[in-house]
Amino acid sequence: MKLSRVFASVAMAAMACGIAFPAMAAEPVKIGVYLPLTGQNAFGGQLELDGIKLAQKAQPQVLGRDVELIVVDNKSDKVEAANAVKRLVERDKVSAYIGTYGSSLAMAGGEVGEKAKVPGVGTSCTSPLVTQGKNYYFRACFIDPYQGAAAASYAFKNLGMKKAAILMDVANDYSVGLCSFFKRSYKKLGGEIVADMKYNSGDQDFTAQLTEIINQKPDLVFMPAYFAEGAIIMKQARELGGTFVMMGADAMDNPDTIKIGGKAVEGFLHTTFPYDVNMPNMSEAAKAFTAEWKAAYPDKDPNVNSALGYVCYNLILDAITRAGSDDPEAITKALAATKNFATPLGTLSINATHDAELPVGIIQYKDGKRSYIGEAIAD
Repeated sequence: MKLSRVFASVAMAAMACGIAFPAMAAEPVKIGVYLPLTGQNAFGGQLELDGIKLAQKAQPQVLGRDVELIVVDNKSDKVEAANAVKRLVERDKVSAYIGTYGSSLAMAGGEVGEKAKVPGVGTSCTSPLVTQGKNYYFRACFIDPYQGAAAASYAFKNLGMKKAAILMDVANDYSVGLCSFFKRSYKKLGGEIVADMKYNSGDQDFTAQLTEIINQKPDLVFMPAYFAEGAIIMKQARELGGTFVMMGADAMDNPDTIKIGGKAVEGFLHTTFPYDVNMPNMSEAAKAFTAEWKAAYPDKDPNVNSALGYVCYNLILDAITRAGSDDPEAITKALAATKNFATPLGTLSINATHDAELPVGIIQYKDGKRSYIGEAIAD
C-alpha cells in the first residue's frame, strides 16, 4: 500500500474518533532570481537584488501563501546564466523567475526558461533580442531601439549637437545595439557621424580610439559602456585634451561612476530609467518605494536598478494575484495582459512584444553631483 493511502486511512480513522489534526501549512510560492552577484556586473546585480528583497519584505505573501525567493548568482557569465535558470526551473521548480542585469546574460538564461515554459521578467536587459520570439520572457524596462533614438533626439534637438562620434564595445550586445540605434536616429535627424571607433570588453587603454575621435572634432561622443569602463574612458579623454560632451546610456547609472571618473565626469550625460531619489514631481508609487528603501537601507540611496528589481517582483505578484494561481502558464497569460500598472518608474504596460512601455530619463553630472534633468522622447 502506498504511503499516501496509509496517511489517508489514518486520517479518516482519526476523524471518525473526533481527533482533529492541525492544518498543514500551504506550500510557498517559489520565485527564482538570477542576477550577476559576482563578476563584471556585480554592482548592478546586487542593487537589483536589494530592490527585490525590499519588495518581498513589503509583500511577503500572495494568494495567502508565503513567497520563497531562490537566488542564484549568474556570475556575469553567459554560460552561468543559462545554468542558473536551468537550476531554477528544473531543480527548484519555480513558478516564475526574475533577471537579469545585462542583455547578453538575459538572452542566455531566457532560452532555457523558454524551453521549460516558465515565465521570466527581465530587470535591466534592454536589447530587443531579449524578448524577440519569446512567449515566456518579459521585461520591466524600455528597449534599446527606443533608448538609442531618445538619446539621439536629445543630443541633436535639446543640446544642438550636429556632429557625433561613436565609441562602441564590439564584444557587448548591449553596446553594439545601442550604437546602431543611436546612429540610425541621429543621421535621420540630420546629424553627422564623424568617427565610429571600437574596443573590446575589459580594455583599459583607449588612447588610440580617443586620439582619432579628438582629431575629428565631434560635438558629442556617444559611448554606451558599463560604468567602470565608461568612467575610465572619460578620464582618458580629458587627459588627452578632449573637450566634447560625452553621453552614455543606462548602464552608466551607478554611484561608482563619479568615484572612478572623478572630475572627468563633469558634464557627462546618460539616459536612464525614469526614477531618481531626488527627481522633481515624484509619483506616489515612487514616493512609497523611496520611503521603504530609506527605512530598510538608511546608509545608501536607491537607484534605478533597485527600483527595477522592486518592480519585477511586484509585477509577478500582481500577475499571480490576477491569475489566482501560481501555475506558470497562468502567470504568463496574466503578465502579457499587464496594463497601466503603477510603479516607481511610472505607469507600466506590457506590449505585444512583452516589453515595458516607459519614458526615458536623462541624468547630468554637474559640480560633482548627479541630477535628474528630465525626460527624452524618441522621434
